Amino acid sequence: MQVLLQQLGTLFLGAVPTALLFIVLVIAYQLLIQGPLSATLEERRARTQGAMEEAHKAIALAEAKAAEYAEKLRQARIELHKAREQRIKQWHAEREAALAAARHASADKVRQARTALDTEAAAAKQAIQASTAELASQVVRAVLPVAVGGSR
Repeated sequence: MQVLLQQLGTLFLGAVPTALLFIVLVIAYQLLIQGPLSATLEERRARTQGAMEEAHKAIALAEAKAAEYAEKLRQARIELHKAREQRIKQWHAEREAALAAARHASADKVRQARTALDTEAAAAKQAIQASTAELASQVVRAVLPVAVGGSR
């Protein structure tokens, strides 16, 4: 057992420099490689996350702009529709005014024609009444000489 303990002691004594070297290498790895590598990976992750956030912001901004443009387009269409309706109403009003003027003019012409007809009818009646006495005397002369001539 003594030999075994002695062998174990020798083994531990031989392992101490290896363990120390291993510890030094682990510390050196942590300081020289793992630390900068972790920092670089963290910076990369932060940049990637920042880029993703920027991309999401840009997408949100683009969607907001698209919605704004869509609203402006909708408003422009509404304004065009209103302007078109206004023009149609104006055309209808102009057409109605022209029709009213034409109706008024035709009513005036009809009134003038009736007045002229009434005037002509009155003149014709006067002419007939004026010529009635003469016609009656002509009829009497035409009938009486026959009646007078036949009785003689």
